[in-house]
Order: sequence, then C-alpha cells, then structure tokens
Amino acid sequence: MTEAEFLSIVEPGDVQADLLVIGCFENEAPPLDGLAGPVAAAARRLAERTGWKGGDKQYVETAPGEGPVAVVGLQGLGARGELDVRRSLRWICRRVEWAQNAGIAHLALRLPAADTTLGPAAAERVARTAALAQYRFDRYLTERRRRSHRLDRLTLLPPNGGARDYRQAVADVPALAAALVLTRDLANAPANEAHPEWMEERARDLAQSRGMEVSVLHRDELERRGMGGILAVGVGSRREPRLVRLDWGEGDLALSLVGKGVTFDTGGISIKPANDMDEMKYDKAGACTVLGIAQAVADLELPVRLRVYVPLVENMPDGGAYRPGDIVRCYNGKTVEVINTDAEGRMILADSLAWAAEEEPDVLLEYSTLTGASVVALGQNAAGLYSPDEDLATGLLEAARDSGEQLWRMPLWPEFLEQMKGTHADLKNSASRWGGANTAAAFLSEFVGGLRSWAHLDIAGGACVSRDSEEHPRGATGYGVALTVNWLRGHLG
Repeated sequence: MTEAEFLSIVEPGDVQADLLVIGCFENEAPPLDGLAGPVAAAARRLAERTGWKGGDKQYVETAPGEGPVAVVGLQGLGARGELDVRRSLRWICRRVEWAQNAGIAHLALRLPAADTTLGPAAAERVARTAALAQYRFDRYLTERRRRSHRLDRLTLLPPNGGARDYRQAVADVPALAAALVLTRDLANAPANEAHPEWMEERARDLAQSRGMEVSVLHRDELERRGMGGILAVGVGSRREPRLVRLDWGEGDLALSLVGKGVTFDTGGISIKPANDMDEMKYDKAGACTVLGIAQAVADLELPVRLRVYVPLVENMPDGGAYRPGDIVRCYNGKTVEVINTDAEGRMILADSLAWAAEEEPDVLLEYSTLTGASVVALGQNAAGLYSPDEDLATGLLEAARDSGEQLWRMPLWPEFLEQMKGTHADLKNSASRWGGANTAAAFLSEFVGGLRSWAHLDIAGGACVSRDSEEHPRGATGYGVALTVNWLRGHLG
C-alpha cells in the first residue's frame, strides 16, 4: 500500500474507523462539530467523566454502540498555549504506535484548531508525520521479531478551516515520505552492506529511475584531478573511494548539494573509543540526505537545475592508511596538514565543495555529520547552520521551523579560520577542542571559492536517535530532507 492509499483526509461527518481519537485541550470541550450523532454523544460522555481534564497524555475511550466508528477516544493535549510543534507531532506518533500494538486496522485522528495545526506548513508537517509514523527498519529481523500488526488505514479529520491545506498536503506527501524512507533506509543500512560500492549502486539506481545523469570518479580519476582529501581518507580501506555526481532538471535556479558519505568511520589511525562505534554507520547520513532530497525534487518536479555530489569513503586503520602529520593537497590546490585522522569528513568535503563551487551554482548546500562538538553544543535533536549569506540562512531557518526540524545558526567568525591555519601547510584539519564545530565550518569555508550563497549544515545531532522516542524509532531520522524541500519551494516562489 502506498502512502497515498494509507493516508486520507475526510470531513467529520464522513469518518468511518475502528478507532477515532479526538485531540482535546485542557479544560476545553472536545471539538465535535460535524461528527455523527452517536459519535459526538460518546465523546461528550467521555468529557463528562470525573477526572477528565484534557491534560497532556491523558486518554479515555468508549464504544458508541452504534454509528460509523467502533470506538471513540479523547486524547489530552495539555493547555492550548503549550501545544508547540514537536508536541503536536508526538501525539500523532503516540496514537499510531498505540493503535498498532492494539491491533487496530483503521485509525482516525481529529485534529484541534491551533496555531500548530493550521496553515499549509502545519498540514505538511502533520501529514508527513502521519505517513511515516509506522516506519521501521526491520528487513534484517526474522518474521517473529517483526511488528505483528500494522495499520491498514490512517484518516485525518482536519481542524476547522484546514481541509484545503490538508488535502493539498496529502497529495504532495507521498513523494516526500518516499524520499525520507529512502534516506532512512540508506543511513540505517549496516557498513558490511553499505560500503562505497553499494552506495554508488544505490545512487545509480536512483539516477536510472528518475532520469538523472550520473557520473562517478574512481581512484584513477580522483588522482588525475588532484582530489587528495578523498584519496587520503579512503586509502586505508580495501573499499576504494569514489565521488558520485548526479545531474537533473532545468530551471532558473542552479542548486548544488554536497553530502558527506563516510560509510563507516573508525577514526583511522586516530581510532575512536569502542563505545558507540556501531553508530558510525550513520557517518554517511549527509550522503543519504542529499540522495533523498534529489529523489523528492525529481518526484515533485520542482523547476531547478540540480547537481548532487556524494563523496564515498570508508575510514579504516591499515598499514597504508593516512597518518597524523601527513600533508595532503586538495582539489583547489590548498594543502592540509593532518592533525587527526578522525577529522576525515572535512577532508572529503574539501574536494567535493571545491568541485561544486567551481561549477558556479546559484546556491550550494552541504550536509554532514561533521562534529561531535555540534551535538555537545546543540543536543541530539538539532543541527547547526553556518552561512555567510543572511537571506539564505534566514530562509533555511524558517523552512526548518515550518518542517518541525530544529536548526540553529552558528558563527563563522574570522578567529575560527585563524585557528585552522597550518604550520607546514595552508591549513590543518583539526584545532583545539574549543568551538570544534565552528573551526570545522571555517575549514570548509576555504573550499567554496568566491561563492557567498552557501551553507553548511552539521547534522550530527539530528541525523539519528540512539533510542526509540515518541517521534522516531531508533536509527536514522532523515533530517534535512523536509526542510530543504520546503526551503526550495519557498525560494522558487
């Protein structure tokens, strides 16, 4: 079943479901306008129960006994003024999870009228969250370990005045949801499967299915072009490095996307601690993000000239691996003194950004799980944004807010670049521990040439979650796909 068949919008009087859950604010009557008589009557009885207040996470249900809905439930949402974007999405995920565990086949949700549920941006957020609420990366689980039940249908009853926005959102969401599933599946794939060759194959599959042109630079071509950063990081693995480029579309805006694709990061000679090293399969999340964006742009037929650059390497310790103290020459001719082989992402991005900037896009966006320092600064649900372009930064921040993704602008001050100056080379790839995300971004700024309209998104915090949450199952989130598509739509007008 496709997302379009799974998710639907109906008016309150037309709802038929095994379970209808109505969102209610604390100390307010439930929104019952338009519901069939027996359904509305059952909801009123629930609201009159002793102890019912509509507090956050409070839930009651009953069977109407007749009518088009088998069971009616009231879901407390807390005080109206406290329903922020994240809470409004969590209650959808929570109800879907509960319905699956209870064996419900058809769930309907009545959305309350609030700032976080009204308008095109809210409709897209809600519909996207609903379409993806059942996502699990379970292809490696045996049948007995897989979820025994999934919803057959999920119906949304839009808030008063929201029907048009929600119908449009549901029409567009399948393409975006499919792109997010692609991004999550690629990022969740384990490193013994998802090595550089495998990622190249997936990029080729995407290109073939969407009419994109694809070109791949393998070792010989990387050497010929002087892409020393990619070569240095990849030399310690038996899986050879490569740089994939996709081209698609026509339009006035030339947009380039760059995504970090370290399929597994041991840290190399500067090896990482063993704890949580299994999560280093997510160091390719930037590459997965730009491939997901490319699929969404193609499926939505957005009028843009899109170029996507995906450097793919595995950072391994080996007798031939690159070392601290090595000096590497990158594609734009700048030399880099290697201080830490675990600062590998910026090395492969240096070559990729320089090539992308050389082709003179109007806008260049780069996504990478670049630094743990970003997670220390912003937490495990947010990404850091770096850009010298005020308009671009503002647009991306607004798009993130509308998408329900957390993005925070960080500084590109000159002193951070000063810290990245090398002793025996133009640059070094690591500085002190202080402001590590900022110095990394400053390093990248040396590889975009004279291009001002560029942005670096350090998605280390938002790309994956370490444990199941109300919003995401453990694993990749697909962070960045929705906000970029929303930004692009707004930018294109």
